Amino acid sequence: MRRAWSFVRRHASLLRFIVGLALGLVALWVLSGQRAELTDARKELGHLNWIWLVLAVLAEALSVVAFAQMQGRLLKSGRVRIPQLRLVGLTTAAGSIASSIPAGPAVSSVFAYRQYRRFGADEALAVWTLIATLISSALGLSLLATAGLGLAERQGAAFDLVSVVVGVLFVTVAAAAIMWQRRALSRVGLALLRAARRISGRPRRHEAEVIAGIISRLGRLRLTWRDFAAALGWSVANWSCDCACLACGYLAVHALIPWQALLLAYGAGQLASNLPITPGGLGVVEGSLTIALVAYGGAQASTVGAVLLYRIVSFWAFLPVGWLAYLAIVLRDRRADRMAQS
Repeated sequence: MRRAWSFVRRHASLLRFIVGLALGLVALWVLSGQRAELTDARKELGHLNWIWLVLAVLAEALSVVAFAQMQGRLLKSGRVRIPQLRLVGLTTAAGSIASSIPAGPAVSSVFAYRQYRRFGADEALAVWTLIATLISSALGLSLLATAGLGLAERQGAAFDLVSVVVGVLFVTVAAAAIMWQRRALSRVGLALLRAARRISGRPRRHEAEVIAGIISRLGRLRLTWRDFAAALGWSVANWSCDCACLACGYLAVHALIPWQALLLAYGAGQLASNLPITPGGLGVVEGSLTIALVAYGGAQASTVGAVLLYRIVSFWAFLPVGWLAYLAIVLRDRRADRMAQS
């Protein structure tokens, strides 16, 4: 049993990728049985309204800018400023990393951490910004889904989404409250670190001193209510613009938008996409969004077409742009390092 568990821990990323690939193949197999709907969706995509397609791209670009502004506001609370263009490039690159490789979220977090450090953030501020960005983003999505629940109250109750959305909102609010109490959190972290040292001897002395220093500095970080409100506002703007991209997808395929359930279906789909099953929620987002929107009254063929168009704009077109941004950042950093050494 121990050997099996050790194997799973060593190969967790590979196993997750294999599971995700298998689920993707299952999704393709299921979709192959829905050829009529896919054929109708392809027809919908063949007669696009290009004005709404351009607006969908613009909405998604604004979503990325809003996410970058959220990080910038959190870093600003620690008196660290990153140029706006660089911050947008960093956000795009990190998003592409997180969405396209196994263990992508962890790799993208390391990339963002190094960029924060490069522009003057210490270890504590960089770590705290990563955590605060994650919690602010989750809280913004939960608020959006809760607003959607109010607009689609009867349908939401019928599909048992009330408890799910309210539960996620409660958890994210609790996490935000805990994040706010950084001094108490740092004391708990230091106590746990000392207990781990006494029990197991790990981490080693030097590593423990580094970790303890970071935890202590976390308690001294200052975040005003204005900073938190601004970060949360940018988070809501990020998700709202992304949802607007989906709405533009409906209009681009000449379909009526199921306004009453759009926010709730979108929120439920994005919450499902955060499950670590496939990179970028591939297959999960498409399936959950389509099922929810059709269940709430969206026409099946036009909904499939709108969701596919939304994913083309927000996911597939996003990936190469993000990797190009990553390449540009890496090359520029290397050139700057060479000039500094010469």
